[in-house]
Amino acid sequence: MCPTLETSTPWMSVKDPYETFMQQHLQHYGLFTGRNAGYQRTFESVPTWEKNHDYLLSENISVDSNDSDTGSSSKQEETKGKHYSFLLEQDLFKTRQLVFDFHEGKKVPRLREPRSLFAVPSLSAPNQKPRWPLECEVIKDEICHIDWKPPEPEPFYQVTGYEKTPMCVGEGKGNVVYCIDPATKSPYFTCSRAGGSRGPIKDATVFVKEKDGILLFESRFESGNLQKAVRVGLNDYELTLQTDLYTNKHTQWFYFRVQNMKPGITYRFTIINLMKSNSLYNMGMKPLMYSETDALSKKIGWRRVGSEIRYYKNQSLEGLHSLTWTCQFPNQGDTCYFAHCYPYTYTDLQRYLNEISNDSRRSQYCTVRSLCRSLAGNTVYVLTITSPFQNAVFTAAKKAVVVTARVHPGETNSSWMMKGFLDFILGDSHDAEILRNMFIFKVVPMLNPDGVIVGNYRCSLTGRDLNRNYKTILQNAFPCVWHTRNMVKRLLSEREVILYCDFHGHSRKNNVFMYGCDNKNSPSMRLQERIFPLMMSKNAADQFSYKSCKFRVQKSKEGTGRIVMWRLGIVNSYTMESTFSGSTLGNRKGTHFTTEDLKSLGYHFCDTLLDFCDPDQTKFSQCLTEIGERLEQEILSKMERLGKEMNHDTHLSDVELSDIESSTSGSNSSESDGLPVHLIDLARKVGGLEDLS
Repeated sequence: MCPTLETSTPWMSVKDPYETFMQQHLQHYGLFTGRNAGYQRTFESVPTWEKNHDYLLSENISVDSNDSDTGSSSKQEETKGKHYSFLLEQDLFKTRQLVFDFHEGKKVPRLREPRSLFAVPSLSAPNQKPRWPLECEVIKDEICHIDWKPPEPEPFYQVTGYEKTPMCVGEGKGNVVYCIDPATKSPYFTCSRAGGSRGPIKDATVFVKEKDGILLFESRFESGNLQKAVRVGLNDYELTLQTDLYTNKHTQWFYFRVQNMKPGITYRFTIINLMKSNSLYNMGMKPLMYSETDALSKKIGWRRVGSEIRYYKNQSLEGLHSLTWTCQFPNQGDTCYFAHCYPYTYTDLQRYLNEISNDSRRSQYCTVRSLCRSLAGNTVYVLTITSPFQNAVFTAAKKAVVVTARVHPGETNSSWMMKGFLDFILGDSHDAEILRNMFIFKVVPMLNPDGVIVGNYRCSLTGRDLNRNYKTILQNAFPCVWHTRNMVKRLLSEREVILYCDFHGHSRKNNVFMYGCDNKNSPSMRLQERIFPLMMSKNAADQFSYKSCKFRVQKSKEGTGRIVMWRLGIVNSYTMESTFSGSTLGNRKGTHFTTEDLKSLGYHFCDTLLDFCDPDQTKFSQCLTEIGERLEQEILSKMERLGKEMNHDTHLSDVELSDIESSTSGSNSSESDGLPVHLIDLARKVGGLEDLS
């Protein structure tokens, strides 16, 4: 039992009001009556506690009666054999917020770091369970996959010209083998609960009378997405994806489980309600499959599979498209998963942050805090990464870098890039140490945890694209992006933010590339926004395509993080887009990206940051010159195609660069701009409005 808590000192002699309250509170609940003796034994003894926290003690106090380094002999005699609480000793500091660092032999006061919040990962506090909309059914199975790198790069699918394009049959002529109720029983989000809906989980295969020979499907787990499966042939299945919750759009992401398969049999899967008119599946991309049996016995993880792959217009369902593929399963009675891209869930992030928080080395220069709570009450984490124990003046002069990811929940490749970035910046390499010494990094690794949890592709639970709402004043509706923008505003008031980058995935292009903002109105900064992407292309030549980079500032994209941060004053403001497929460059041409490839892009991002901020500006100047030469060639080529001639007196600064660049559009996300769906519904009820969406 903690000796201080057994002291005979009267309650009211405790001078600290907070300590008085807490002791009375604990006494009320029986802490000091012997009823909780087992719990009391978990407290450290005061000498142990004080030795571990001796920076709170004044210099003239000796905690250990055998220690005679400080204080007078009379004081030591008085305290001999007696334990002191730092709250009961009058000679100690009266505040818990002020601590002292020693710099050049002097005490330098500073404010203590805020107390860790309960949502911050730690060994003593388990991770907060994901919170789902109350109407979502969630199975209790814990889904976990191993990470694995194929021994050889996995090639793109080669089109044969004989791929079939199955017509949509539907449940009228087929047999429904899996169907879950639409999660959006309400037109908008109302409330959430850890673990989803209350009560027993319904059997989603209730329509199947005889399960022998029929595949069993499941998707009611974190990030899962499959709404219905219809058996339309002996081994053919039509699949319907769930739209983003509280919308009727954005079917792209799929992730589901399959059981009861037999090896040696060719199965066909056809997703019938995809909304994009074109896809990387027409450029050689293959779906991903994961076998639990192979993961356990052979340590094999996600791999590319499929034959007869085709993405085509659905002739039966207007405005929709279909994806079909065939495959064989490797093992009898296996449990397998299919996915659009390598899954990375909110729980995966929590595990990773837990490792960081409980690592004695990494936690020295990385603090994990709660930025805010999402609409469903899930924690949005923010990491602050920089070297500790530096001169206060030097720390104040540091510039900042802001990196975010996963504003679009279906773009899981962005989380793998983020993991690579964090692995590098928190590593023990000399380059990582230099970056931590140079910068303060503010990192938001998952901006849209709600969307990630429920298996959305694009939206949050507002039914809106968060990356079109960075200008919002609706803090309660869009807390994640509102608080991110507010954090950056505060950061800019304290120091220069040299770079902002938001990691994304791209569904229509191969390779990796960046979108930036043309600084055409600032002659001194003209073209400099193109230097970082060019450097990146040199550091990751087999993955990163500078030719695919665009720098247009489009009106339709004014609400994106990239443009909002640029308008706040961050000159180098980017999104970094990674394909869902693979590379068409160099030695990796015609092969898919693995998780290791995606993580390596995070490493290359850090390398490029070092080059970009190198005091020796040779590389910087060389890149600026190269950019000018490239643009001149592009302008000449375009004018030749238009049958025009360029006047020799014309300078590059006279040319509107946006005229030679195509649109940065790779999505139909602008359709999800606007008010949250619950406000639209409210306006309709109050004002009788028929169409505000």
